Amino acid sequence: MKPVLQVALDLMHLKRAVEIARESLEGGADWIEAGTPLIKSEGAECLRVLKKEFPGRTLVADMKTMDVGAFEVEIAAKAGADVVTVLGLSDDGTISESVLAARKYGAAVMVDLINVPDQAARARQVEGMGVSYVCLHVGIDEQMKGEGSSLDVIAKVSSAIGIPLAVAGGITAETAPRMIERGASIIIVGGGIIKTSDVRSAARAVKGSMTTGKGLPNALSRKYGQEELFEAFAKVSTCNIADAAHKRGVMDNGIVLRNGHGAKAVGRALTVQTSKGDWAKPVEAIDRAKRGDIIVIDAGGSEISVWGELAANSALVKGVAGVVIDGSARDIDGIIDLKFPCFSRHVSPHAGEPKGYGGIGMEIVCGGQMVRTGDWIIGDENGVIVIPQEHAVELANRSVDVWEREERVREEIKRGGTLSSVMQLEKWEQVK
Repeated sequence: MKPVLQVALDLMHLKRAVEIARESLEGGADWIEAGTPLIKSEGAECLRVLKKEFPGRTLVADMKTMDVGAFEVEIAAKAGADVVTVLGLSDDGTISESVLAARKYGAAVMVDLINVPDQAARARQVEGMGVSYVCLHVGIDEQMKGEGSSLDVIAKVSSAIGIPLAVAGGITAETAPRMIERGASIIIVGGGIIKTSDVRSAARAVKGSMTTGKGLPNALSRKYGQEELFEAFAKVSTCNIADAAHKRGVMDNGIVLRNGHGAKAVGRALTVQTSKGDWAKPVEAIDRAKRGDIIVIDAGGSEISVWGELAANSALVKGVAGVVIDGSARDIDGIIDLKFPCFSRHVSPHAGEPKGYGGIGMEIVCGGQMVRTGDWIIGDENGVIVIPQEHAVELANRSVDVWEREERVREEIKRGGTLSSVMQLEKWEQVK
């Protein structure tokens, strides 16, 4: 089978899906897929619309059927689907019935092996039941944790079956050729195409890489690992992160940036606990900090300053990336000149004395949020957010995904839409 590029329209709005599908096909995509979110939001009607808009094109209905297979395949096939997905975790009877219904209505079944433990064995089983395709699928929620399609698994499954193999999950123009080399015939791309402002060019890049066998560098839809978190968090705003984290981790809005437009701090926390006006431990923390750390100080919300220009100057020389103070800072004019990111609850010229109470490195509360040494801190003009280190990879990838999806919305607004019309807000207001 000649390699096929399938574009997954994992969208909420049919109007947007039609526009993106058209641009994808113009860019060289072969098959279009009504993604599961689209089918759930718009129903089988989205299949009828897509088939009418793009006659002669293979239309995949990503139903992810797990029960009543014959009935759901009938619904999708009658609405225009050429291929219908059924989950490999389904009962054998569900898959067999799906195959029989598909034959009856001139469609084909693709079995999605998402979360199947032994994918090669299950692929052989379902091939024996008469399915036309199998799909190795790394789900979006898995991708956010840094998971991706294993090339070894692709090769193993491909060699175990005689029917075409599809692969899905975070694929880009850079990775698609390697998957074809290992035996994939159908390359399914969602975010790497549908999130872009120029869908045609994105589809063209993926299809071109599939044709030439040469991967093309592509930052979009890239998934970041543990060693790349600084790069990921530097891309996004605290607003993107707050959306991805469902508002968790945001320090209360009394803690704000004190030194001008455009400053941003990204780094790992070094925590400090001190008492009212005692600036000994905050300053001593500079000596213990590693390059790129952000010093986070619990000063109990005191209005007596525990940080000033000399501390900022010292921190800058040491390579500290910023300071966050649940308390007060001073010498803001000097800190502005240094361009050292400083976030605090208060500003006051009054400083206390270095008594040495408190400690460095323990769990603290800053801005209403628990912070531990090693947690990630991101601060900008919108505020400060803390990300627990054990969730950092997932939240970094989810935040980048939020940022990327907004790029497509901006493009649609540029074309004459409004935010309300693009997102169809009235239609999708919550039913009370």
